[in-house]
Amino acid sequence: MANHQSAIKRIRQSEAKRGHNKFYAKTTRNAVRKLRATTDKEAANELLPTVTAMLDKLAKINVIHKNKAANLKSKLALHVNNCK
Repeated sequence: MANHQSAIKRIRQSEAKRGHNKFYAKTTRNAVRKLRATTDKEAANELLPTVTAMLDKLAKINVIHKNKAANLKSKLALHVNNCK
């Protein structure tokens, strides 16, 4: 166990950040799944900006890599364009 007060505080901060990051990453993954499952063009067009914003936010705060966010957004845009 940590012996210094600063180390104990750092552990608390890390746990809080981990919970925050885990929540937003999981929420975004679920939104991506929901968009991929959508076959209706109108519904997909409504969901795409929301999911894109979520991915951008995760990339901005370094929860996911910016290239991963770009790849996901690209694939999702292709999916939405190919919906009937």
